Amino acid sequence: MDATMQDKLAIIETVQNWVLWRDAGDWERFRGVWHSDGWMTATWFQGPAEQFIEVSRAGFDKGVSILHFLGGSSVDVMGDRAVAQTKMTISQRAPVDGVLVDVLCTGRFYDFFAKRTGRWGIVRRQPIYEKDRMDPVDPSASLKLDAELLGRFSEGYRHLAYLQTKNGFTIKHELPQLKGPVVQALYAHGRAWLDGAPYAFPEAERPRGSSGA
Repeated sequence: MDATMQDKLAIIETVQNWVLWRDAGDWERFRGVWHSDGWMTATWFQGPAEQFIEVSRAGFDKGVSILHFLGGSSVDVMGDRAVAQTKMTISQRAPVDGVLVDVLCTGRFYDFFAKRTGRWGIVRRQPIYEKDRMDPVDPSASLKLDAELLGRFSEGYRHLAYLQTKNGFTIKHELPQLKGPVVQALYAHGRAWLDGAPYAFPEAERPRGSSGA
């Protein structure tokens, strides 16, 4: 097996470990999939990986039910840099106006990786939200959504954002979806990262607290 294939397998294993350890509440091992300057973006959270670990732990302990399932991965490696795309679903269960529902959001994890001291770790994780739906857990239950509230959110994660808003989360708008300028800009910076860009964000978008390569 050549070195590039070994790198790709190590990266895919890290992507898989992210989901398994995060969803199981195995926080110490979950910390190990990130580099210390890692950055996480989600509908409800944007910030350093260490902070994401702590708020995820707090939600897990309170019974917040957010689970993930993975599909195939595609990894581009350039030296000690890589970009991985992995098909995934995000599943959240919570009440909406007194009705317990499941929301299933289909998309991709778009991950900026770096290899440091011989270890591949995540520098930036940016989900791409492609489509979603909401279903009552009890099929006989009746649920009527607020069309005005639902319409505030982008199509790719509309129902997920609706559920999370109803449960007290603040939602980030203009996240990458299947098509459009936001996801195209993400792809462009993924190519720049592989080519040696100093940061996992474009300079104009670089959040306070994120660092470089």
